[in-house]
Amino acid sequence: MRVAHVVPALFGDGGIYGGAERYAFELARHMADCTPTALVTFGAHDRREHIGNLDLRVIGKPVYARGQRGNPIALRLFRELRRADVVHCHQKHILASSLTALYCRVTGRRVFVTELGGGGWDISGYVPTDSWYDAHLHISEYSRRACGHADKNFAHVIFGGTDIERFSPGEPSARGGSVVYVGRLLPHKGINDLISAIPPATPLRLIGRESDPRFLADLQRLAIGKRVTFEHNRGDAEIVSAYREAACAVLPSVYRTMYGRETIVPELLGQTLIEAMACAAPVICTAVASMPEIVQDGVTGFIVPPNDPNALRNRINWLLEHRYEAAEMGRAGREKVLSEFTWPATVRRCLGIYASAVAGLE
Repeated sequence: MRVAHVVPALFGDGGIYGGAERYAFELARHMADCTPTALVTFGAHDRREHIGNLDLRVIGKPVYARGQRGNPIALRLFRELRRADVVHCHQKHILASSLTALYCRVTGRRVFVTELGGGGWDISGYVPTDSWYDAHLHISEYSRRACGHADKNFAHVIFGGTDIERFSPGEPSARGGSVVYVGRLLPHKGINDLISAIPPATPLRLIGRESDPRFLADLQRLAIGKRVTFEHNRGDAEIVSAYREAACAVLPSVYRTMYGRETIVPELLGQTLIEAMACAAPVICTAVASMPEIVQDGVTGFIVPPNDPNALRNRINWLLEHRYEAAEMGRAGREKVLSEFTWPATVRRCLGIYASAVAGLE
């Protein structure tokens, strides 16, 4: 079975350091260890290389639908897909995915889609396109519900994973008293609540790229008088080290931001929680979107109400004061990742769904 994944941008240098891009790249990279797999994406220049067993194909100088940088399209895309038996699109509401679905229908290929947030001007804004895909592969039960697919037999949950060799525990003695947040610095991430919650004497590391200058300035004002550091450019090795040294990792996302704006779908999965748990860090998240599917309250960490700095502070203090119990939560989190959230497990779920659809053609 020859598989092609289609994603608007490549993860990393020359592309985008985003969760959606990372998800598509890691799924394709691990799938390539099981079956011939290509990752087809767009960028400033043509590029073709092998990353391990993965065949990477970057289509240079695409057209951007209505000037939207997250919505590239090029005729060469369809030439790149000719060798594939199965095509898996990432990001439903973009022109490349809708046209890929039509191309696959005409040419007899099986086509699947995973919603990873974002989108742009697309055919799906005018006509329903759900039936254009053989199946919708959601990364959480929350995603399936949010897309209106809870009772649809064409919708499956594949979850996501992390690199359990790279994201792994360190020496227990290395774990200190800091709190860490990893992710983009955006209002719907609720970072302002975390700064408000953090005790003045507790170090807080905010690791993530600045994406909203106004929000960053507001966070910096909130952090005055506290031990908060902003770390905008950190690679995986430094992030792993931060997880291994932290008393806990926190993802305090909200539906309603500090500016009063509503965010309907703030977290489709909560990838950084999985990474922190893989490093045996206890985690704290809010009762928002998909995150309660990942964190077991009182077992691998804590779940608190959104927009509630007091509840967040209480749970941070508890973990700081109960180091033995916190370490047990960290170990339980690592076990949960190993049993449910690895890339090989996600690949197996995908390949099983692909195979069932392909068998239906025979």
